[in-house]
Amino acid sequence: MTPAQARLAARQGPARPTSGQAPGFTQCNMITLPRDWAWDFLLFAQRNPKPCPVLDVTDPGSHRTVMAPDADLRTDIPLYRIWRDGVLTEEVTDATSHWAEHPDLVTFLIGCSFTFEGALMAAGIPVAHVDQGCNVPMFLTDRDCRPAGRMSGRLVVSMRPIPADRVAEAAMISGRTPAVHGAPVHVGLPEALGIADLQKPDFGDPVPVGPGQVPVFWACGVTPQAAVMASKPPFAITHAPGHMFVTDVPETRWQA
Repeated sequence: MTPAQARLAARQGPARPTSGQAPGFTQCNMITLPRDWAWDFLLFAQRNPKPCPVLDVTDPGSHRTVMAPDADLRTDIPLYRIWRDGVLTEEVTDATSHWAEHPDLVTFLIGCSFTFEGALMAAGIPVAHVDQGCNVPMFLTDRDCRPAGRMSGRLVVSMRPIPADRVAEAAMISGRTPAVHGAPVHVGLPEALGIADLQKPDFGDPVPVGPGQVPVFWACGVTPQAAVMASKPPFAITHAPGHMFVTDVPETRWQA
């Protein structure tokens, strides 16, 4: 489907992960905060560019982005999360009424590793969650991000099982796109990241690591949600993990 068709599908439902949708176009994580918290988060993202590569920031109160001028950030993500004082209170498919609670909301669109999956698959490197039609597994690690103002939290990573003889190639391909997380942050032992069980992800769905495969971990744009949980801003809206904003921007824009 085209990016516009993907966003229409998000508006009409049902909610489903966006991995594999609109091949060739950039997908984004999203976090929306009151203006009073926007500077803290922008500084947090600047200090933690691997998990939080900022691609666009809206004007206060705006639900539009130059990355898809005809889109509506309140409706065009398949599933949203509503946070109050750091607690997830609900998930909704339309955030319009919640957006109206604060007239000065600022939205950050953050690079997503779904963007380089097309390049991996084009090279013949399997992407398990796409093949299995499920969400990518994501894990909260024991690595602290660098704090900024009132924002702090731990790094979240996504995991993809990669054939051992293709790991270096996968790292090279993803490393060409630093604006969408770039090269992996860790290869191999999940316990080195404080991950106890690969079949029990904190977000998303489990995928098996098969014979001859190695778990490879990329920094993940769900990290801002971990920061919301740790920092407890009074209000926030985010995408639900795996349910991204599909933009009109070609993936090639971010290739180094």
